[in-house]
Amino acid sequence: MATHVQPLTLGGVEIAAGQRRNIDIRVAPMYTHDDLSITVQVVRGKRPGPTLFISAALHGDEINGVEIIRRLLQHKSLNKLAGTLLAIPIVNVYGFLNHSRYLPDGRDLNRSFPGSAKGSLTGRVAHTFLQEIVLKSTHGIDLHTGSRHRTNFPQIRADLDDPATRSMTEAFGVPLAIDAKIRDGSLRECAGDAGIPVLLYEAGEALRFDEIYVRAGVKGILNVMRSIGMLRKSRRARAPALPVICDQTVWVRAPESGVLRTLVALGAKVTSGQVIALVADPLGSSETAVIAPHHGVVIGRTNLPLVYEGDATFHIARYGRKVSTVEKQVERFHEEHQAASASDPPEDISRAPIA
Repeated sequence: MATHVQPLTLGGVEIAAGQRRNIDIRVAPMYTHDDLSITVQVVRGKRPGPTLFISAALHGDEINGVEIIRRLLQHKSLNKLAGTLLAIPIVNVYGFLNHSRYLPDGRDLNRSFPGSAKGSLTGRVAHTFLQEIVLKSTHGIDLHTGSRHRTNFPQIRADLDDPATRSMTEAFGVPLAIDAKIRDGSLRECAGDAGIPVLLYEAGEALRFDEIYVRAGVKGILNVMRSIGMLRKSRRARAPALPVICDQTVWVRAPESGVLRTLVALGAKVTSGQVIALVADPLGSSETAVIAPHHGVVIGRTNLPLVYEGDATFHIARYGRKVSTVEKQVERFHEEHQAASASDPPEDISRAPIA
């Protein structure tokens, strides 16, 4: 019996099965009377399947995900896609153009959902993105980085009480997963209320590309697409190790103002009472230790060597007795992706035409 792929309309344009098209979805115009749009690349398979959205630059200066999506769209496996991929490399176009996390009205897009068709600029962008993209999807992956001058080790943040979300998290293939509370006004909250499982992939720093973290992101998305039936599973691929899950994290803050000298790497295991950094005054007459308050893993840290007393310096995930397991997972992750970035050409690239 023949299977039928349901029609899909975005931005007033109907995209048929087997088509690949760029669609510009108009959002609120600027006061210069220019119409700014969110561009979506739609890839539709000839066979029915899930509809997955992949979004980046919800915060306009978090650009690592833009490169992840660019590479994903060139992957030859998309030629045998089942279902539909909605790829949105730049959601916050305004912030992206201005190297800013926020929109021009100063609001955080990821705290403004569901938005409103008659509301503020940020509210209108949130409303358009939710109605045109998210609510037409069955699954989602949202790509983020740390804020300016902060780097995050690759991690998944998700509501792991939801079985579908947990399954996607386990398939992604990064060592760490945070069972993160859903924040009011977030994309994850609105998607979850609509029954759409969404992962948040955090990796890297704002306004920077990180080759290892980009490759891990592309591979993780492909793993998820295989797990939900959009792509055929590879017989040669090794199954990713299950991430170690944590539901408690803590920021360690600078005990004094001064020059910060970091002693542990991102992704490193730390123990309670360990000296993880030193803060010294510029003249070298005093030095104060920064102490790890718990056993855990460094999942984020500041890149600024100058700190004020009370500044956030290290983000530590508490893993207790699981910390040795996490350490092994992190080592495996580095070995796999460092080897790939050093020796492999861009994987499985094709130049499919775009309508």
